[in-house]
Amino acid sequence: MAGAGKEMESYVGFANLPNQVFRKSVQRGFEFTLMVVGQSGLGKSTLLNSLFLCELYSDAVYPSPDKRIPSTTKVQTSTVELAEGGVRLRLSLVDTPGFGDSVDNSQCSQPIVRHIDQQFEDYLNAQSEIQRIKVPDTRVHACLYFIAPTGHGLKPLDISVMKELHQKVNIIPLIAKSDTLTVDECVAFKQRILSEIEANGIKVYTFPSSGEDEEEAELNRQMRSRMPFAVVGSNTTLTTAGKKVRGRKYPWGIIDVENLDHCDFSALRNMLIRTHMQDLIDTTDHVHFEAYRYGKLASAVNPTFQATGSETRNPLAQFEEEKKQHELKMLKMQEEMEQVFEMKVMEKKQKLKDSEADLAKRRDAMQASIEKQQRELEERRQQFNDDKAEFEAQQRKYQHDREAMTMQKTLSNSGLKQPKDKKKDKKGIFS
Repeated sequence: MAGAGKEMESYVGFANLPNQVFRKSVQRGFEFTLMVVGQSGLGKSTLLNSLFLCELYSDAVYPSPDKRIPSTTKVQTSTVELAEGGVRLRLSLVDTPGFGDSVDNSQCSQPIVRHIDQQFEDYLNAQSEIQRIKVPDTRVHACLYFIAPTGHGLKPLDISVMKELHQKVNIIPLIAKSDTLTVDECVAFKQRILSEIEANGIKVYTFPSSGEDEEEAELNRQMRSRMPFAVVGSNTTLTTAGKKVRGRKYPWGIIDVENLDHCDFSALRNMLIRTHMQDLIDTTDHVHFEAYRYGKLASAVNPTFQATGSETRNPLAQFEEEKKQHELKMLKMQEEMEQVFEMKVMEKKQKLKDSEADLAKRRDAMQASIEKQQRELEERRQQFNDDKAEFEAQQRKYQHDREAMTMQKTLSNSGLKQPKDKKKDKKGIFS
């Protein structure tokens, strides 16, 4: 009992703050603005009616597509009050009927951009008043961008419009009427769209990746794996296997729009309404609106200020991007240094090869010179030997002649005559 009394005394009551915030939020209600962008005939109104289980558009206030074609760039806003479980939601839907149906679509995104900027401007003016009053939050919190199920990727018009919008609103790409594609075609089409979005630098809505528990992290991973959402809308109730479902009936079967095996409609609805609506509102308020407010205040202080687009990111995202840019810069510098090193190594190798070739050439020249000198020396030696032999022969002849002369003298001195001389004497007698 004493322990229980101590626990009661130690209870202050601030643990009840979430309940207070909850009661205040329920009393105030919630506001959410959803924009749909896409060509006529992609089922935008049908999908919105399917998302909120009510007829948001009736024939009296929302004309048929053939009547909407002449005003292709006129932005229309519809507001409905929804209630569920005592929670009130003021839902504003911004539609762009006949988007992209004109012959010249170069300026078709300007009315949408002006509408988004005008909502930011109205909200900023209301917040800047001396006596601020509660004004409806009509800022666009999410933009469902409908992509035609062509299977060939994004059209140039889609890329152009998304580039105009991605810095101002949370873009959620959708593949409209995905029941016209097979499962394999749909998977390949999703991959192609994501690769083109990344290649063109388009920033679509990203699910939060920080401060997650395990269950929320798993939910966000599942949501990321289904981007872009392949959806089918239907307001028709059908009966299959004794169960009523909302879907579309075809000769080959029934498409249940709430079956995740058939399409991503349920995942999209859960993301927009049940799991990530508040994150979409916070992202709009903390990122896109703050970027717009920063640009307006900066231009008021410095008339020459021009928005560069970097102010549309929150500090963490900007830090992460700067970190990636720094890493890319370091990687590029490393590659350049490696290229310079390889170039210097190649130059050194080439110099070594040239030196080796020069040395080999000099060696061959020296070898040829030595061989030439050896041949000349051999020739001179042979000439010397020939001269020596000739000299020796002359010496021997000279010695022989000298010896002969010496012998002749000796014989002359001794009074003896040679036979040859006798013949001469005889010849002289007869003569």
